[in-house]
Amino acid sequence: MGLVSVDTIREARRLLESVVRKTPMEHARDLEPPQGGSVYFKCENLQRTGSFKIRGAYTRIHGLSAEERARGVVAASAGNHAQGVALAASLLGTKATVYMPERAPLPKLAATRGYGADVCLHGEALEEAMAEAIAFAERTGAVFIHPFDHPDIIAGQGTVGLEILEQVPDVATILVATGGGGLVGGVASAVKAIKPDVRIVGVQAEGAAAFPLSLSAGNPMRLESTQTMADGIAVGEPGSLTFEHVRALVDDVVTVSEESLSRAVLLCLERRKLVVEPAGAAAVAALLEHPGVFEPPIVAVLSGGNVDPLLLLQIIQHGMTAAGRYLSLRLRVADRPGSLAGLLSLVGELGANVLDVEHSRISGRLAMGEVEIALKLETRGPEHCADVAAQLQRAGYRVLV
Repeated sequence: MGLVSVDTIREARRLLESVVRKTPMEHARDLEPPQGGSVYFKCENLQRTGSFKIRGAYTRIHGLSAEERARGVVAASAGNHAQGVALAASLLGTKATVYMPERAPLPKLAATRGYGADVCLHGEALEEAMAEAIAFAERTGAVFIHPFDHPDIIAGQGTVGLEILEQVPDVATILVATGGGGLVGGVASAVKAIKPDVRIVGVQAEGAAAFPLSLSAGNPMRLESTQTMADGIAVGEPGSLTFEHVRALVDDVVTVSEESLSRAVLLCLERRKLVVEPAGAAAVAALLEHPGVFEPPIVAVLSGGNVDPLLLLQIIQHGMTAAGRYLSLRLRVADRPGSLAGLLSLVGELGANVLDVEHSRISGRLAMGEVEIALKLETRGPEHCADVAAQLQRAGYRVLV
């Protein structure tokens, strides 16, 4: 099967005109100094259903015959494709069944049901849910809606690329979160046909990076396992069609760490006031992890914003730690009344916020008349951390960590 053409993507754009939002382009001025030029965020986290997935799902289901729609559709997803399929099926008057991993985030599960789909939980990983969805299609005659490996899906996702060229006509680099490859393949198909000099870069989590392995081998390769907080791009094997798009049209695929993903989520929340899930923030994580590598003007696609609040809390804490905003210290002080109060008073004067205190007299490492105090502090960043530790040492405290 050949690559999806820009004309096909333009047809999808006309189809989707009254269905999807032309999402805003945010100017991220705070990221410009390390990048050497303009940086923009394409906010697909503000799309209907909270991600770009509605574009491909609607395009695919709209292309079914009346007889196929009467049989219903079935999909497998960790959450975003599930919501896209559920809403698209509802808009087009067909029944949707969605298989999701048993540990799918509760907000994504509730939203998928809210859009009218029947949800079945199966397996630990997306691959298990997908196998069950395919078996359901074979049993019932429902049409399986693949999350990425179909021309209509790629065409629908490619409409993001057309919007980017309209909103930032002089764009030089586009960074795209990459799981199965439908979004990056579609964006590359649209952009390269119109402006072939624009550099397209896919971004994968280190713990779910199937494309670098596959590109090196020359064909799709399966990872033994995936381990990342970015569940939306935790895909163990590229599709055959998306692989061909990436191999032919995508200039590079880079990976990012879990620390960079959490820092990116925190940055979007703090500086841009945007709620973005870890997978959706992968392109921003690439900017943080590889400063100055990409030619500006740069557009980073924020591909989704569906994040479990409990996970978001963990990510914020992880991101603040990675950004040097937390400081853990152990100190030895004299065991006399007022020692702890004096220490905490000094910490307050230094501008650090005490999150946790542990006071211990029981340790074989302590001398007579000595106690150990463990502090967890919130600071203003790495320089403030170093200053607090130095000031405590100058005040006569034995700082151990």
